[in-house]
Amino acid sequence: MTTRTVPPAGAPTMPAVETPVVVPPGTPTPGRARPAYPLRREGPEKLTGLAKYADDLVFPGAWFGATVRSTEPHARLLAIDLDPAFDWSKVAVVTAKDIPGPNVVSLISDDQPILIPIGGEIQHQAEPVCLLASPDRDTLRAAKQRVTLRTERLEPIFDPERSTREFAHYTIGRGDVDAAMRQADHVIEGTYRVGHQEQLYIEGQAMIAVPREDGGVTIHGSCQCPYYIHTAMTKALNMTSQQVVVIQSETGGGFGGKEEYPSMIALHAALLALKVSKPVRMIYDRHEDISATTKRHPAIVRYRTGLSRDGELLAQDIEVIMDAGAYTTLTPVVLSRGAIHAGGPYRCENVRIIGRAMATNTPPNGAFRGFGAPQTQFAAEMQVNRAAEVLSLSPLEVRRRWAYREGDTTPTGQVLRESVGSHEVLEAAAETGAYERHRSQNREARELRTVAARIASGTGLAMAWHGAGFTGSGEVHLASVASLELTDDGRIRVLTASTEMGQGTKTIFPQLVAEALGVESDEVEIAPQDTSIVPNSGPTVASRTAMVVGGLLIKAAAKLRDLVEADTGMAFADGYRT
Repeated sequence: MTTRTVPPAGAPTMPAVETPVVVPPGTPTPGRARPAYPLRREGPEKLTGLAKYADDLVFPGAWFGATVRSTEPHARLLAIDLDPAFDWSKVAVVTAKDIPGPNVVSLISDDQPILIPIGGEIQHQAEPVCLLASPDRDTLRAAKQRVTLRTERLEPIFDPERSTREFAHYTIGRGDVDAAMRQADHVIEGTYRVGHQEQLYIEGQAMIAVPREDGGVTIHGSCQCPYYIHTAMTKALNMTSQQVVVIQSETGGGFGGKEEYPSMIALHAALLALKVSKPVRMIYDRHEDISATTKRHPAIVRYRTGLSRDGELLAQDIEVIMDAGAYTTLTPVVLSRGAIHAGGPYRCENVRIIGRAMATNTPPNGAFRGFGAPQTQFAAEMQVNRAAEVLSLSPLEVRRRWAYREGDTTPTGQVLRESVGSHEVLEAAAETGAYERHRSQNREARELRTVAARIASGTGLAMAWHGAGFTGSGEVHLASVASLELTDDGRIRVLTASTEMGQGTKTIFPQLVAEALGVESDEVEIAPQDTSIVPNSGPTVASRTAMVVGGLLIKAAAKLRDLVEADTGMAFADGYRT
């Protein structure tokens, strides 16, 4: 078959050619798009502007909420003064004394207050102290300027190595590291530092609280984990699980930044909504979002690597210190993931990894893609490159020698019994990227550079490994639930709390279920992520959605198929509508 490519409308006119361009059938060509099936479920509404993000939702009579924050990193709160010259009749004020239940944002450790009480310690410069709401934004802005916090300044700690408050500590190891280091021909030492990193999701943090007739509250907002919010609200507001409903609105990115922090905003919105008996909107602008919300944990990683003269990796001695910020949040899990991955994807018989997470007077740090592993694997890869220099070997060759193979044992004692794939990936990357050729060219270019040269080129090579889902017994502890149901109109419906935030959840779940049932994917619909409708299938984090929750749906589909086929005596695809 001969295909003549046609440029898209408006494209520059190209010189005429006498010979047509011939491409094999099915090959993508300029001006053409390869058809993809199935289409993203949420795609059309996002592309046409019909998708409703939290700030697009309309609730008649809603008030606007705001947070009054500390500007000091460490202080004792003595008083909250409201300017008597200001008209407070159209402003609602909420302080810690208005919280009906425990003043904590429930998570791993209930150490983070919703609002700092009078006499309490402010632990970071963006600490929430009180809340305001008003029916119009101008009054709300003016009211914020008329609130004064009286404090007693305390000495802050910003360096995790100076901190005496430890949130988590892990030690991982195998073999005899000290003996292996004594036998090593080369011992390479390195210290690597990684700073804060902002998730910078396109849509900022946003929550809207709507009072319910039963005295409860419904939350609409941008989030990754509706049941995190649900749990935090039932505890702090002294409500039953039926009185609290959390509904995910369209979410414009999360990357971990909307895992735990939305619980804080939802609680603030709910407290104000209950105070004024009206819906309250808490929509952060970008400045507040960046200054107050959780970030990637800064880390200090100290590495000692023991090598034989022929390039064998004899020992790894690794210390990881993470800066947790002011409160625990998800730090123990982040540190655990970072420590487990700290050795990199390389076999070594003698490994010692010590991880500590320390408190500082900075805003709390939390989840971000990779969950602690990017910090430690950055250090591991830098150390491998330094080893290559010492051994006078190519970084590619060192990784070829050290990378995990099936049958190897990790520092935690896990035996890699299947699907390691490290060497296949390494060789494919090296070949596709022409690594050695580019490395040679870059070396030659460096030799020719003059002192005045302002541009240099280089080619990087790194490997990584990542465990999907929660490590250890984490998934057992979560006890996640995913369900399927047949609707009255004969459609198959997926019920999970796993959220869509751009990664394709709403598309892949129907695909998985459809394949298991032998039907087309457009015959499967997905229920909204509403805690009054869907079960708790765990948080949408840790690369667990497709693997863990998708696996549960496949099992549920098998049960549903067996029930329908036993009841109808027909194949599921033929009998489920009867």
